[in-house]
Amino acid sequence: MESQRGPAAAALCPGWLALLLCFSALNCSFSSPASLSPSLVSHVRISYNFGRTFLGLDKCNACIGTSICKKFFKEEIRFDNWLTSHLQLPPDYLPSYPANYSDDSKTWRPVEISSLVSKFQNELSDRRICASASAPKTCSIERVLRKTGRFQKWLQAKRLTPDLVQGLPSPFLRCPSQRLLDRVVRRYAEVADAGSIFMDHFTDRDKLRLLYTLAVNAHPILLQIFPGAEGWPLPKYLGSCGRFLISTSTRPLQEFYDAPPDQAADLAYQLLGVLESLRNNDLNYFFYFTHVDASMFGILNNGHLFIRDASTLGVIDKQEGSQAASKKEENQDIFSCLVSGCQAKLPSCSTVAEKQSLVLVCQQLLPQLLQGKFPFPVQEEIDTALTQCGEDTHPDLDVLGAARRLKDILRPLRTCDPRFEYRYPDCKYNDKF
Repeated sequence: MESQRGPAAAALCPGWLALLLCFSALNCSFSSPASLSPSLVSHVRISYNFGRTFLGLDKCNACIGTSICKKFFKEEIRFDNWLTSHLQLPPDYLPSYPANYSDDSKTWRPVEISSLVSKFQNELSDRRICASASAPKTCSIERVLRKTGRFQKWLQAKRLTPDLVQGLPSPFLRCPSQRLLDRVVRRYAEVADAGSIFMDHFTDRDKLRLLYTLAVNAHPILLQIFPGAEGWPLPKYLGSCGRFLISTSTRPLQEFYDAPPDQAADLAYQLLGVLESLRNNDLNYFFYFTHVDASMFGILNNGHLFIRDASTLGVIDKQEGSQAASKKEENQDIFSCLVSGCQAKLPSCSTVAEKQSLVLVCQQLLPQLLQGKFPFPVQEEIDTALTQCGEDTHPDLDVLGAARRLKDILRPLRTCDPRFEYRYPDCKYNDKF
């Protein structure tokens, strides 16, 4: 039995408790509640309410979604410390949690459970919502958001248009095109019937969840509309529950700063390749970072590098351009202020340089990964290219040229062996590796 219940201990939550939790989570009513002892009902309710608050389900529909909640209550998603006979949730102040995920309760794979913002930021956001309506701290944040002018426009809208997202603070929505917003609606995974550019199949609840997610952190939306299965450098989105999202697990880049030279060269080469694909891709979208740090990039078990956190990723549509860029006034409201000051200003779309992401990465990440690891004169060549690539005052072409030279230097420094599973054994037969 223990081998069938996954990688943790078999004594997690008993099956009957998981079943009752699932029923409770779905707001099901029992036909004969008197058949359960009062102490049992009390225990189930206490456990469920604890989990509901932890996940943020008590704040829905001002949340991300509920598409994966059933797996939590069926014990098919388990925090790493669910090791006792009753529900033990981890501390609620962490930004992310390692967990295990199963489709059949027999085979398990590592996943990451992440919040969009910190617990403190969530609480601050909720207080701002109440304050915007001159309501007490215990107000219904969903009711307040539903009464806003922006959401009332969303209720009437058949299609998500640039004016509906104007003034939201995410870099993702700074330069929106209709083509990009249609992609959001068509691929939004928290609705039952995706595929249309029109929001006819969106309930009021669906619209509020999408608007709330876009206003707080567009990371889960980017995972949904640019999936890794189509070649985008983003981890797989598995679903959301309350204010948490589930995605495939990666190890942050900073854990590899002490990696051996061949692995460091491989990761740096991949990182430069990711930035290149963000600048030039078949869909004619130009992605750029407004900020980078090592925790924003992650490595899968097979050595493949991905964007672990897309919250600071902006998108410019090179095919259609921005349909909101010409508007002089920002549409500022409570949705503009949930996680940042209402006066926060982002640069205009026309001022984003093609070199922006490269400069940030060459200044802040690649030196930590590459310096002092290679023999002379290779190290000198790497350091020179890094300096030129990270020089913000240089023209775009000079920075892009330095990045290409750095890739050329790094390419032969990578080894071809099973440690790099994502490209092995292909590297034995293909020169591009």
